[in-house]
Amino acid sequence: MKIVGRSNESMRCRWIAAALSRIPTGSRLLDAGAGELRNRQWCDHLQYVSQDFGQYEGKGDGKGLQTGNWDTSQIDINSDITAIPEPDGSFDAVVCTEVLEHLPDPMGAVREISRLLRPGGMLILTAPFCSLTHFAPYHFTSGFNRYWYERHLTEQGLDLLEITPNGNWFEYLAQELWRLPAMGRYSSWLLAWFAGLAAVPLLIVLALLSQIDRGSAEMLCFGWHVIARKR
Repeated sequence: MKIVGRSNESMRCRWIAAALSRIPTGSRLLDAGAGELRNRQWCDHLQYVSQDFGQYEGKGDGKGLQTGNWDTSQIDINSDITAIPEPDGSFDAVVCTEVLEHLPDPMGAVREISRLLRPGGMLILTAPFCSLTHFAPYHFTSGFNRYWYERHLTEQGLDLLEITPNGNWFEYLAQELWRLPAMGRYSSWLLAWFAGLAAVPLLIVLALLSQIDRGSAEMLCFGWHVIARKR
């Protein structure tokens, strides 16, 4: 059963898996900013190549949300995402998931991805619409709305085929309410814990409102899921 505000990651993973399954068998795919190779599990039918800058190790600067451990030892190409040492048009598809917010130059990454895609090649892209500080100091923007993709991807020779919201405003608000106990570290743990309990009735209301939602994702959602084709 879906719990309101707790399905950000699971819905995104299902969408990525489905999008990757539609890439023809044998295609050469680049996982740009691959990190710990999470997308690899859905790429058995593809020639999978991973890229990452390989500098994050789990602790970062100790601020914001950190993973504790992070292993990029299995990465195929260690490089800046804006300068990947591969020829023009050398990939049939590129997947880049939850990476753009960690880049000081996200437009440089889009230009490089467009360069690497062959004509007709596919880009599968996700990033948050709004996010907490995580992987600091490698966190440079809180997120991207649909108009960023519509403008900048098309300017780089990529035609949008799909742009789908992950969640909606009610789901996003519920996600933040679930964080109340954890956020007590910045104020009063006990007060935040009780506030979390008090939020339960509101979470029930948000679940109902999410079910009858009529477009609140345009205001705010977890993030946008994008598929684009290289001209």
